[in-house]
Amino acid sequence: MHILVSNDDGINAEGLREVAKALAPFGRITIVAPDREKSGCSHSLTMNRPLRADEIREGVYAVDGTPADCINMAVNGLIKDDRPDMVVSGINLGANLGDDVTYSGTVAAAREGAILGIPSFSISLDARSEPLLDAASQAAVRVTRFLLGQRLPRGVFLNVNVPNLPPGEVRGYRWTYQGRRSYGGPLVERKDPRDKTYYWIGGIEHELVKIDGSDIQAVLDRYVSLTPLQLDLTHYRTLEELEGTEV
Repeated sequence: MHILVSNDDGINAEGLREVAKALAPFGRITIVAPDREKSGCSHSLTMNRPLRADEIREGVYAVDGTPADCINMAVNGLIKDDRPDMVVSGINLGANLGDDVTYSGTVAAAREGAILGIPSFSISLDARSEPLLDAASQAAVRVTRFLLGQRLPRGVFLNVNVPNLPPGEVRGYRWTYQGRRSYGGPLVERKDPRDKTYYWIGGIEHELVKIDGSDIQAVLDRYVSLTPLQLDLTHYRTLEELEGTEV
C-alpha cells in the first residue's frame, strides 16, 4: 500500500520521522510536509501565490505552504505515479482535543485527505516537551491496520490523541466524541524597540471540560482517544426545526 504522511510541525519534526518509520512495514511511504512549523493554520489553502515543493530526498518533499496544501498538491499532481491509499498526519507534539480540531493544521491535513476521498487520520501526542513517542507510533500502526479492515463512511476521518506515557502505562483505546476546551488571555500586547505595539495570539489553556465519553476525558484517563470527525458541518436537528421558518 501507499501511505502519504504529513504534519503541521514541519518537515524536520521528530514525530513525522517516527510515524513514517513505524508505518514503513505497510509499504511505500511518501512524506509531503510544510518546510517549517504551521501550527494553528487550520484548513487554509495558499491561493494568492505559487507554491514550491523541494524533494529533499527520494519520496520526501518540503512544501512552502500549509498542511492542507501539502495533501492537495501531493494527491492532485505532485505524486504522479501512485495515488495514496491512506493519509496520516502527525505525530503532532501537543494534543488536538475538543475545539483544537478547528484550529489544527494536523487535523486539517487528515480532513483534506477525506475531502479527496482517501481514508485518513490525524494523530497527536499530549506533550509539548519531553515527548514519549513510542505509544503514539504504536497507535498509528494499530489505527492504520484498523482502517485497512474497516472502511469509514465517505467524508469521515479519525482524530487520534495519545497520552504522553510509556506504552505499558497506556490503559487502552476509547472511541470518543469531540469535547470542549476553553482558553483564557489569548492576546499578548508588547512594544518593539521603536515603541510600536505588536501582539501575540496565545491560546493559553485554562479549562478542560471533563465529560465522560469525550476525547479530553479519555486522554486524562490515560487512554488513546479515537474520534470520528465528519466533513459535513450541518446541524440537521436545527435545520429540521427551522425549515419553513421565515427570515
